[in-house]
Amino acid sequence: MLPAIIIQLFIFFKMKVLLIDVYNFNKGGAETVCFNTGRLLEEHGHDVVYFTLKWKDNRSSPQSKYFPESKETRRGPLRQVKNLVNYFYHFEAARKIEQLIQDEKPDLAHIHLMWGQITPSIFPVLKKYRIPILFTVHDYRIVCPAYTFRDGSGRICEACQGRHFYKCFTHTCCKGSRLMSAVMAAEQYFRNAFFSPAKYIDGFIYVSNFARNIQERYMPALKAKPNITLYNFSTSIVSEPKAMPMDKYFLFFGRLSYEKGVMTLLQAFRDLPRCRLKVVGTGPKKDELKTFAKENKMNNVEFLGYKTGKELTDLVSNAYFVIVPSEWYENNPMTIIEAYSVGTPVIGARIGGIPEIVVDGQTGFQFESGNIVDLKNTVLRTDALDGKTYTELSQGTINFANENLSKDRYWKKLIEFYGRFVKTNQSKNFI
Repeated sequence: MLPAIIIQLFIFFKMKVLLIDVYNFNKGGAETVCFNTGRLLEEHGHDVVYFTLKWKDNRSSPQSKYFPESKETRRGPLRQVKNLVNYFYHFEAARKIEQLIQDEKPDLAHIHLMWGQITPSIFPVLKKYRIPILFTVHDYRIVCPAYTFRDGSGRICEACQGRHFYKCFTHTCCKGSRLMSAVMAAEQYFRNAFFSPAKYIDGFIYVSNFARNIQERYMPALKAKPNITLYNFSTSIVSEPKAMPMDKYFLFFGRLSYEKGVMTLLQAFRDLPRCRLKVVGTGPKKDELKTFAKENKMNNVEFLGYKTGKELTDLVSNAYFVIVPSEWYENNPMTIIEAYSVGTPVIGARIGGIPEIVVDGQTGFQFESGNIVDLKNTVLRTDALDGKTYTELSQGTINFANENLSKDRYWKKLIEFYGRFVKTNQSKNFI
C-alpha cells in the first residue's frame, strides 16, 4: 500500500495511459470494462490512447491509423497463412504499436485482451521503451489454451496443470475441433517459451479471488508479481431498493453458448410452467435452445434476441430475478454487476468467482452449477418470497454494489495500483 500522501500527489499527476484490447467495440464484458476504465481516467483528467485491431464494427478513434489488420479485415492470397502466423506472433502489431508509442509517448500500458490476436509480439516493444505493462485478467488464457477450463465434452477440465498443454488436443477442448485444439496448445507452448507473462507483465489486476488463486496455482511464478483483486465496476447504482414486481419474470441475458448453462436453465423451467423466463441474447446455441423450448411446449419461456442500451436496462431493472446458470469458471460476470446496479437480486451458480459476489440470502441465492433439480428448487424458493423479504434482498444488492462495485472504489484502487509503476518524476506533464 502506498502512503496516503503519495496517492494524493499521484491523483494530480497527469498520465497518458495506453489501453489495449483486441476489439474497439462492445463485443463482451472485457471491452465494457476497458472502455469504462478509459472514460474513468478521462473524467479524472488523464489522457487515454487505444491500441486494438481493425474490425468492421470498430468505433471511430484518433488512433485508428495504428490499428493492425485482424483476421476479418486482412485480404490477399496468403490471408489464411498470415492469419495462422499472426495467431502466434503479430508482426504488424509490433510495428504499429512502436509507431504509436513514438508518437503518443504513453506512461503506462494497461492490457485487457490480446492472446491469439494482438499476441505477445507487443511485449518486447513496450519493454524497449520502458513502459510498465499491467494486465487485467478477464479469462484463463494465461494458463488454459481453451480459455474456459472445459474439455470437448463440456466438462470442467484442469488436465493441463503442470504445463501439459498437449492435453488440450487430446481432450479436444477448443470447440470440439482437433485442429483448433492443436493450434491453441502449440500457441501456449510457444508463448510460455518465449513470452512468459510472468516475465513480461509487471502487474496483474484480477477480477476475482478465484481467478487469482487458480492462475497462481497453474503458474506459481505469478505469485511474485504485484497484483490486486479489483471487481469490475458499475457506472451508476440506484439509491433505493425496489418492491416486488407486479409482472414477475426471471431473466437470463448473455451469450447463448454451451458454457453459460442455458440448456440447464431451460430444463429446470420445463418443470416450472407457472414461472416465466425471458432469455435475452444470441449465440451458437440459439437454434438448439429454441427448438428444445418448442418441442417441450414451454409457453413460459420467451426468447427476445439481442438487446442493448435502455431496452436491456429496462428488462434487467424490471426483472424479478436475474439468473446466471454458468457451467464454467465464470470470473466476474458483468451480468451480476448490471443486475445489482438496478437493485435486482440474482440466482447464481456456485462456480468460479460467482459465489464471491452472489451472497446467499443477502443479494440472492446460489445453486449447484449444472444441477437441474437444485436450480428448480431455488427458483421455487424465490417464487414464494414475500414482499418484505424481496425488498430486503434488493437492498442487499445495492449495499453490496456500493461497497464493492462502485466507480469510486474502483478508481481509488486502480490509481493506487498505477502509482506503483508510474513515477511522477518521469512524466512530461503536471496539472
